[in-house]
Amino acid sequence: MRCYVLGFHEIDPTQVAVVGGKGAHLGALSRLEGIPVPPGFCVTTDAFQRILAEAPSIDALLDPLSRLKPADREQLRALSAEVRRTLEETAIPDELAAAITDALAQSGAQAAYAVRSSATAEDLPTASFAGQQDTYLNVVGAAAILQHVRRCWASLFTERAVTYRLRNGFDHRKVRMAVVVQRMAFPQASGILFTADPVTSNRKIASVEASFGLGETLVSGLVNADIYKVRDGELIDRTIATKHRAIHALPGGGTREEAIAPERQQQPALTDAQVVRLVELGRRIEAHFGRPQDIEWCLTDDGFQFVQSRPITTLFPIPAAGDGENHVYLSVGHQQMMTDAMKPLGLSLFQLTALRPMYEAGGRLFVDVTQALASPAIRAGLLEMMEKSDPLFRDALQILLNRGDFIRPLPDASPGRLPAGAGSSPIEADPAIVDALIARTQASLAALKRDIQTKTGSALFDFIQEDIQELKRLLLEPKSHQAIMAAIDATWWLNEKLRAWLGEKNAADTLTQSAPNNVTSEMGLALLDVADVVRPHPEVVAFLRQVDADGFDGDLLDALSRLPGGQEARDAFQGYLDKYGMRCVGEIDITKTRWSERPATLVPILLGNIQGFEPGAGARRFEQGRQAAWKKEQEVLERLRALPEGGAKAEETKRMIDRVRTFIGYREYPKYGIINRYFIYKQALLGEAERLVQAHVLREKEDSFFLTLQELHEVVRTNRVDDALIRQRKDTFRSYQALTPPRVLTSDGEAINGAYRRDDLPAGALVGLAVSGGLIEGRARVILDMADADLEAGDILVTAYTDPSWTPLFVAIKGLVTEVGGLMTHGAVIAREYGLPAVVGVEQATRRIRDGQRIRVHGTEGYIELLS
Repeated sequence: MRCYVLGFHEIDPTQVAVVGGKGAHLGALSRLEGIPVPPGFCVTTDAFQRILAEAPSIDALLDPLSRLKPADREQLRALSAEVRRTLEETAIPDELAAAITDALAQSGAQAAYAVRSSATAEDLPTASFAGQQDTYLNVVGAAAILQHVRRCWASLFTERAVTYRLRNGFDHRKVRMAVVVQRMAFPQASGILFTADPVTSNRKIASVEASFGLGETLVSGLVNADIYKVRDGELIDRTIATKHRAIHALPGGGTREEAIAPERQQQPALTDAQVVRLVELGRRIEAHFGRPQDIEWCLTDDGFQFVQSRPITTLFPIPAAGDGENHVYLSVGHQQMMTDAMKPLGLSLFQLTALRPMYEAGGRLFVDVTQALASPAIRAGLLEMMEKSDPLFRDALQILLNRGDFIRPLPDASPGRLPAGAGSSPIEADPAIVDALIARTQASLAALKRDIQTKTGSALFDFIQEDIQELKRLLLEPKSHQAIMAAIDATWWLNEKLRAWLGEKNAADTLTQSAPNNVTSEMGLALLDVADVVRPHPEVVAFLRQVDADGFDGDLLDALSRLPGGQEARDAFQGYLDKYGMRCVGEIDITKTRWSERPATLVPILLGNIQGFEPGAGARRFEQGRQAAWKKEQEVLERLRALPEGGAKAEETKRMIDRVRTFIGYREYPKYGIINRYFIYKQALLGEAERLVQAHVLREKEDSFFLTLQELHEVVRTNRVDDALIRQRKDTFRSYQALTPPRVLTSDGEAINGAYRRDDLPAGALVGLAVSGGLIEGRARVILDMADADLEAGDILVTAYTDPSWTPLFVAIKGLVTEVGGLMTHGAVIAREYGLPAVVGVEQATRRIRDGQRIRVHGTEGYIELLS
């Protein structure tokens, strides 16, 4: 039997599908002792379904609406308007109207009400939908209530609500609309209480926004609010705004905007005691719902009343320490050049293979540096390293340290972990060291490929755990660590000394071009060689263009082999995939689709190479870089010899140049070995997942990605899985994708991103970190997905981050700008190898630079000018 109306007292938090997110929260609030909530009822989603049944034409409109993209604004506007018009013109059936008017009679037929939307995808822990549907205040009389209920139903299809659902992956057909009908409160003041600071995300600081009259003045932006900050029951900050206008309810219904008398405009809307009391009540609401809340409140003669509470969905989660102590976490994704959310299988494997403990939050990984910051000696080394590699990390940490009250200092003699590279002993520039390290990794990978073939079931998981120890042995090999740190230290030494001696900035950028044994830079040049094989075969090129335009779901390599010249092209492509096919964007997450799994990903880049380069471009590019580095070396040494004590300076510099050129290429190799291993693991694990699908344990292989490695092992062992857990993990992952991880995060939840402290920039310039010298001007191509790359010679790539998989694009560009990165991250290293001016760590570069805009990249000075 359908239920069209439920009173707040009849609603429990499990009834989101019946009363929507807002209605379910109000039902829960109404049950909380000491939390006053104006009474009311909900018109349920059954009522909405009844109206849809009266208007079958709506169903036909939802198909084309679902196929639109947020950018299709004209079509979206027209279709959503047609759906709204149909809903507003549909008559409410008699039995439904009677249910609503009967509820009104019980609550007070002549009273004034607020009529608010309450969608089933609204005010949820993973998406608030705040402001996406409509609210109507001070509605009086049954006829007006029915009219505004109909308008709330229609507001499910406002342009902004439809766009929000499209962007967040919500199906229009699966979202239903309930309507909250709640007795009006006529407040002296009203506003919003955030139980966590909405600016810093600090969970211990509550923020109150307040103004006179109804809260619509704040929602509509009519006035600036008074803002109060409360921590641990004490008011710590207060900003009183000048409030010129207020909105008040009219006796006969509706609202009116009124001027505030001049003598009241700068009076606080709340007393300090009222603010502290309000936050106290808010903390009780937060404790009940188990997460920070965004709460709408009113102050009447009877005290505070609460008309809405929703979760704050924009806060980045906090790693779980569980010890009640203060902690400081650094983002691993910013160091790995991959800040996207990772799935549970990817997170768990990266944690197992990492050389230090890592903590998960928001689908990302963090390292705890609290102990390092607490020790004065170790802190100094950490900050010095951060200053060189990524000043934004360093500044964020310094902001925290300057407060003096968050980290408890340790004695100088206390033990602690040294930052990476500290204490490394020198190593001679012997290429045989690198050859031996690479050979050992290759032998280990060959043994892994051979031995894993015989493992299935629980034995496979035991084998992977054992092999992870072999991986750690390779990564902890002293010679490997010494080689990497020798390259990094020598790079810093060259930049520091040559600037001091010769006045030259970032001289190491040119000296590292075309260094040997860089498997990542070789990967970009190798795709130029594949283009050389494909270019002479027009049928193959035409087929690849069709693949690029229309997509391709079949076996690309098999299709190539059936074309004239295709076997040769196939063999070249296969050879490339054999060496590099384990790579992909976001490759540290084992669940990401590899190039070998979807070779068509490389087709746009391959076509660009075919069109934009002459045969032999790969070898020429490498040789040009090698010659540029050699000439720079000779120039630098000659200039040094002319200085006082120049012979000694030149001799020491030559040793450092040899060290850099011997070892800087190897810096990319351990990551290559890790990603190779991940792909071997993944193929074996997908084999187990396929067996679980055949046994009807999993619905699809990819469901295994939403389990940790340990959980997947248990499913394989027992042939049982928690389907609800997988569904919940998928929903959580979608919510995590919308979050931006901070560089530095505290255990209070405060997100600290740091800033560049520079005052030497041209007006309007975008500041970042100089990582590869030179000056280039050209067209900016803002690309967020490598698959969408459409680059021409001379373009400047602007993107969020570039992990090694982006390297094939680097051969076609003349400059690089990224939002994430440091001096020794992959994009910076490869930009130097290719001689590309590059600036990284440019906050919001993909938003502040328009696609197609002409820009000038100052790779030596670390800023970008916008020219058009």
